[in-house]
Amino acid sequence: MNRHLTRRRAGRFAVAIAGTVAASIAFAGCGGGTANTPAENPASSEIDPDGIIEAGISYALSGSFDPMVASGAVTVSANWHVFEGLIDLDPVTQEAAPALAADFPTKIDDTTFEIDLREGATFHNGDPVTSEDVVFSYERVLDPANNSLFRTFVNFVDTVSAVDEDTVQITTAYPFSLIDNRLGVVKIVPKAAVEADPEGFAANPVGSGPYSLVSAVPEDKLVFERYEDYNGPRPALAAGMNWNLLADASARVTAMSTGTVHAIEDVPYIDVDALAASADVESVQSFGLLFMMFNTKAAPFDDVRVRQAMHYALDMDKIIETGLLGNATAATSFLPETYPNYHEASTVYTYDPDKAKDLLAEAGVSDLSITLLTTDTGWVKEVAPLIKESLDAIGIDTTLDIGQSASMYEKVDSGNYTVAVAPGDPSVFGVDPDLLMNWWYGENVWTQTRTNWADSPEYAELRTLLDGAVQQEGDEQQASWNDALDLIADEAVLYPLFHRKLPTAWNSQELVGFQPVSTTGLSFLDVGVAAK
Repeated sequence: MNRHLTRRRAGRFAVAIAGTVAASIAFAGCGGGTANTPAENPASSEIDPDGIIEAGISYALSGSFDPMVASGAVTVSANWHVFEGLIDLDPVTQEAAPALAADFPTKIDDTTFEIDLREGATFHNGDPVTSEDVVFSYERVLDPANNSLFRTFVNFVDTVSAVDEDTVQITTAYPFSLIDNRLGVVKIVPKAAVEADPEGFAANPVGSGPYSLVSAVPEDKLVFERYEDYNGPRPALAAGMNWNLLADASARVTAMSTGTVHAIEDVPYIDVDALAASADVESVQSFGLLFMMFNTKAAPFDDVRVRQAMHYALDMDKIIETGLLGNATAATSFLPETYPNYHEASTVYTYDPDKAKDLLAEAGVSDLSITLLTTDTGWVKEVAPLIKESLDAIGIDTTLDIGQSASMYEKVDSGNYTVAVAPGDPSVFGVDPDLLMNWWYGENVWTQTRTNWADSPEYAELRTLLDGAVQQEGDEQQASWNDALDLIADEAVLYPLFHRKLPTAWNSQELVGFQPVSTTGLSFLDVGVAAK
């Protein structure tokens, strides 16, 4: 994956541009921007095998660690370290590599694959990882009764069966070209431990990864320790980790600047410059987006012209520069420009208030009043008034209804809404276009009850494109995805306004091998504490 970034060390350089923090950050690949040479770890540094990694986490701990259902920012990133799939995606590069599998799947025919397990792999409780555990892990995710969030990501799987104790066979319902990128969606769990105490497992997970979770206390911290019997490709380089839960941004920045922690995620945009004086700071272009979503059963938003008008009305330059201090890129497609499968959409919503007014007039809409639902996420609250300002400017009387995410979705799911703006980022689970599009446009709650788009002919056309693309390869596959990306942009039922940049801070003199990720969370795989 391409990454737009900047890293700065104290004394390396100074930039003085008045106006915004973002104006002083140069992003590689942006017009006029330059990339600064990364600060190097000392060539002679050694890793302290007894070192403890201290991290500052910005999100609250909530929900289950069970990888069948875990979707919280903290639990998902914790599970990168605790569990393994057969094939996993690297959290930094998003490249696939064997994890519990000894190698990539062996293709028997177009729909049959065999996978040998890593010899000697064990779970944290000492039990060996067997093919029976693999079969169990897949079947529980695929069972509709379990309501796994990830079922749609692996619904290409027809059967998973044990060939012998160390080998599994996977058959697919149809030829599926993305199998290496998808197998990591299912993390392998110990059948005996899960069946013996499902609730206990959800709170105290047992995986086969390089770290085991010792404790997890909401509003305090997560404590991990090295799993000494791990024999996989990514052994823990630290004796343990303490993930300090610092939802308060100022507390997180203070912890980083004073050296209390080695790394923090989600650096507030306004603090980037100041923190760069004492730490490495890198802003990575992410998939993470803010989308506008419509209830297509509520007039006049059943008319595509009205939906498009609201996008053309938005002064994205002002919204990004003022609300996010420049730390976002206006959407020119559902995918960010840095993604390998990026395709500029046939409809790009540039700021054009006159066109917005014309579209409303063509649709016969005047004196439109809306209540715009949105969340109280810090950076979202910064841009919400600017979105209202743009909509008001073309004659749409806009009232903001800002609340907690759960409260907002209660209103959405009750059908008691017309327009909502909210953040989202499924790229933590994978970055192939099919997975990302199916998160919001699959046969799920988003299309069936939130946008109420599932019974439209346009949605049927989209499903045909997506279902066909996963059976294709190369240019043919990309062409199908391009058509899908065009359709999503044209219909504007749920569509991004921008893709956000994520600033992370860390001390490269204390951490060896650390790199920020392009999604929420921190990865300490292959990372150690520098020896003193």
